[in-house]
Amino acid sequence: MSSASSLKFFTTSPHDCSYLEQRKAVTLFADPESDMTPALYSHLSMLGFRRSGNYVYRPQCESCRACISVRIPVASFVPSRSHKRCWKSNQDITVTCVPAAWDEAHYSLYARYIASRHRDGDMYPPTPRQYREFLTCDWSETFFAEFRIDGRLVAIAVTDVVDDGLSAVYTFYDPQETARSLGTYAILWQIAETRRQGLGHLYLGYWVRHAPRMRYKSQFRPLELLIEGEWLLAR
Repeated sequence: MSSASSLKFFTTSPHDCSYLEQRKAVTLFADPESDMTPALYSHLSMLGFRRSGNYVYRPQCESCRACISVRIPVASFVPSRSHKRCWKSNQDITVTCVPAAWDEAHYSLYARYIASRHRDGDMYPPTPRQYREFLTCDWSETFFAEFRIDGRLVAIAVTDVVDDGLSAVYTFYDPQETARSLGTYAILWQIAETRRQGLGHLYLGYWVRHAPRMRYKSQFRPLELLIEGEWLLAR
């Protein structure tokens, strides 16, 4: 089994930043040929890495530290008033956890979501291959949480299980259900599920202070930020 100390890493050439306009980014990838395991991935998650398909990565920009890994310590999480309203208004939703496998209904929902919300990004146009390569993985412990209203699929939360918690990989939902704040509800559900499993943290990926679409992450408190290798509570 590979260990973090023996793992090789590679950096990309500078490319357009996904979060901040007119910025270039560099990404650090764990060797995709390595023997990645759930235990190794868990260790790397604690060091600020994320998963996209089979690839494990984190930002490694030379002169910018805007991307900060964040996680919620679920035992001390306190919902805001807006979180309580979101939770209450979605009590008609049922959630079922299923294996992370191809499902035509899942992909149909994903394609509609990307076409509605990310038409200007590199995920458009969606394809079955892109969907599989982005969300499924050969070695991770992943499940898809299906959110349904009266049996109708309205959202999917792709979630990885790591040693000390759950990792929110990606959530997509019915673009006609924006009033329900399903993205926020999915995080609230994952917090509750992390607690239910007796785990400590929900990993939310990267938070970027000046990126408007990342602002929602700072509304979950307490929130821990990975700063120079140490997890610290946000002020």
